Amino acid sequence: MLKKDNLSLGIVLGLITPLVAFFLYYFFLIRPHNNIGLGQFFSILKDNRQMLPKIVSICLLLNGLVFFLYTRTRKDITAKGIFLVTMLYAIVILLLKLIR
Repeated sequence: MLKKDNLSLGIVLGLITPLVAFFLYYFFLIRPHNNIGLGQFFSILKDNRQMLPKIVSICLLLNGLVFFLYTRTRKDITAKGIFLVTMLYAIVILLLKLIR
């Protein structure tokens, strides 16, 4: 499936990769040091709105890595989908910063 070169695959990868990065961030950086549950972490994010854009930005770094790998293997249509979703995430981050 990952060998295909189509836009829908890029959009799906662009949506899923930051979610995977979020859970990796939680399990490897937040949980070992603070010993809080995932539900508690979500409530902390809900209460502290200025922390949310920062975490989303960190999660987009993995999206950049996937984009780089797909452009390196010349799967440009899939890379377009990843880039499209990354730009949508960037707009959401800007809106979150303006709302706070």
